[in-house]
Amino acid sequence: MNEMFSIEGKVAVITGAGGVLGGSIARSFVEAGAKVVAIDIRQENLDKRVEELTALGGDVMGVTGNVLDIESLENVAQTILSKWGCIDILLNIAGGNLPGATLAPDQPFFDMKIADWEKVTNLNLNGTVYPSMVFGKIMSEQKKGSIINISSMAAYSAITRVPGYSVAKTGISNFTQWMATEMALKYGDGVRVNAVAPGFFIGDQNRAVLINPDGSLTDRSKKVLAKTPMGRFGDISELNGAVQFLCSEAASFITGVVLPVDGGFSAFSGV
Repeated sequence: MNEMFSIEGKVAVITGAGGVLGGSIARSFVEAGAKVVAIDIRQENLDKRVEELTALGGDVMGVTGNVLDIESLENVAQTILSKWGCIDILLNIAGGNLPGATLAPDQPFFDMKIADWEKVTNLNLNGTVYPSMVFGKIMSEQKKGSIINISSMAAYSAITRVPGYSVAKTGISNFTQWMATEMALKYGDGVRVNAVAPGFFIGDQNRAVLINPDGSLTDRSKKVLAKTPMGRFGDISELNGAVQFLCSEAASFITGVVLPVDGGFSAFSGV
């Protein structure tokens, strides 16, 4: 691999590593030679992921942690520093939507349960802010590091039925810009903060609204593909290269950006 794009030997903290997206990126980072710290609140998912990554020959540490608990994250940080001495990369992957926060097609917004709104906004937004505070502080002391957040197409324009998720992801986009500015102005050009905004990928969280029980596309899927110039859903692995690029020296003058990985969805008016 061109040295410019290398992350070999870097210590990369990945929250939500037990999930589909976190797992895909963790595998790609291990294959690229990074030292991976897999964090997840679910012990069973974490154990499976660590076993999988270790089998690839990776240098992997699995740590149970809660992205909504500052003390938990601080304990994780100290564990990492004790073993590897630094933290080069933070990937804030933990997040996603919750069924209770997704409105049914005929359900008015005014009937949405506030508890579900709070869960999804808290998980996504604070679940990005809190790790950035804890691990970002270490990066500020090191004068180097890269933070990658996960935004969404829902942050670009209104997507029906997912109000909480949309608001949280919009907040993440803004926080990415704010944090990037804060770190560069106060701690120099060695600490960068960026985000990727995935287009539409079929996963466990959205399968029911995109794929019918018989395997055919739902009406919502047809609308998505009609506004995606490439005419297909993305494969989860297609996010890996963008994330690695933003963490590498090839992106040394890039901070505060939200990079769409969306098959052209965000660029297309639909006409």
